[in-house]
Amino acid sequence: MNRRSFLTLATCAAALGSSVGAVTGWPRRLTNADGSETALPRAPARILSTSVTLTGSLLAIGAPVIASATTVRGAFFDQWQAEARARGVEKLWRAGSIDLEAAWALEPDLIVVSAGGADSALAQRAALAEVAPVLVLDYGAMAWENLTRRLAQATGREAEAEALLTGFAETLDATRATLTLPDGRANIVSYNGPGAPNPIARAKGAHGRLLTGLGFDLEDPPTGWQSASMPASADVVRASYEHLTQLRAETTFLLAGTKADAARFMADPILANLPSVQRGQVYGLGKNSFRIDYYSAREVVDGIARQFGGA
Repeated sequence: MNRRSFLTLATCAAALGSSVGAVTGWPRRLTNADGSETALPRAPARILSTSVTLTGSLLAIGAPVIASATTVRGAFFDQWQAEARARGVEKLWRAGSIDLEAAWALEPDLIVVSAGGADSALAQRAALAEVAPVLVLDYGAMAWENLTRRLAQATGREAEAEALLTGFAETLDATRATLTLPDGRANIVSYNGPGAPNPIARAKGAHGRLLTGLGFDLEDPPTGWQSASMPASADVVRASYEHLTQLRAETTFLLAGTKADAARFMADPILANLPSVQRGQVYGLGKNSFRIDYYSAREVVDGIARQFGGA
């Protein structure tokens, strides 16, 4: 792809959210996470994803992803790796190890970059822009549904994205109608034990909204529990292990957790007096539940249905 056939503009732009739904036809201008704009002359046909987190949302809308960076372990996320394999998505570098020669060799016509996270290639943005137009998105600041729509705008797949999101909303409603939920509130913990941060999901974060959509009443952790040494997040409060003893919800879900993790949590003597532990109502939210995209959200919904459905 001839780099000169594209024009990347860096201008101040309106707030990020204002551009959702505002783009029509080609060429089109897309707003980056920093407010600058990237211009695309036509719908991309060869997308390189430098962020393994963004790749799942691209695959979900059927975008033509030809290659993607992986996790630091050299893998794709479990929840969509079968889809990537079926579509022949090539594995590129591991998160944090950008290979510009590989990017040039692939001849992409769009490169997507995360503004933050361990899989961000933002430091190489200028060099990547010499290969193809670069779109920078901050998945940490966007609901997965909005991220899906933003990627749909970049790829001309708005209809596919809306069909996907409508279908998911219908699944959520249908599943909620089948559930018999435990009494009281629920919380969501990323349990790491003593000596490490133990993030707790916020009620209006990605995980909180998902469980609320299924009918749960979420316990919202105080923002004062946020560790001063760690970056704040819209999805979780990065609390200390000691804060876990102050949780009051009758049910606990463990982020990226399984039945074995739930058993380990309930066996922790420091947490023995938690209402959820005393009731034996601690559950894994699923091994792929830490990062919510369409695929992992479906897994969470299916897991909740197996646990609480079939009444």
